[in-house]
Amino acid sequence: MKKIRLLAAGAALAAAGSVLAQTAVVPAPQNVLQLMAAGAVEVQQDLLSMTLTTTRDAADAATVQAQLKTALDAALAEAKKSAQPGQLDVRTGNFSLSPRYTKDGKINGWQGSTELVLEGRDFPRITQAAGRVTTLTVGTVGFGLSREQRAKTEAEAQNIAIDNFKQKAGELAKGFGFSGYTLREVSVNANDAGPIRPRMMAMQAKSFSSDSAVPVEAGKTSVVVNVSGSVQLK
Repeated sequence: MKKIRLLAAGAALAAAGSVLAQTAVVPAPQNVLQLMAAGAVEVQQDLLSMTLTTTRDAADAATVQAQLKTALDAALAEAKKSAQPGQLDVRTGNFSLSPRYTKDGKINGWQGSTELVLEGRDFPRITQAAGRVTTLTVGTVGFGLSREQRAKTEAEAQNIAIDNFKQKAGELAKGFGFSGYTLREVSVNANDAGPIRPRMMAMQAKSFSSDSAVPVEAGKTSVVVNVSGSVQLK
């Protein structure tokens, strides 16, 4: 029985040694070039996000919460009159409630805030809706790219990046004295401005008459696609 076990162990070691030997003789890749190229497209931001907010302060938490709820409910009712999917989407934002302390560490009141977010591609509709809300005021305004615009622009940038990668690979192959190349592996990564980046509105510009639009102006952003990988020179 011991001899059988010893023979089996010896056979296993021999097989492992054979595998290692085969692995060791595999030649390392030769004439492989690592490179990266990028494609960028500048595009007008077509998505607007406006955050309306208000704060309340009272001696007890229940009063603050009730006041915030009343203000938010009224704002929601007004904003939803102009809501349209994709053009003006309405959603609630942060709702916070916290105690206020004295120098001695005792609670002497409560304060809280609530938010309503108006977001979409129809800038006039959004700004006019914000102007008609009287219980909340404009806190932040931000711009970004809609899903459709981002996908379209990303495809354009990707095509540019791929063309740049191929051109760069061909030029490098020729520079190193080779006639061409074959693609070994490649990865594609997109990088744009990301989510909407809000900016604070001036305090004196927070209130607007019901028939006027909040003044906004979108800028441009760049969508960048990076293509990286390796090619076999031949």
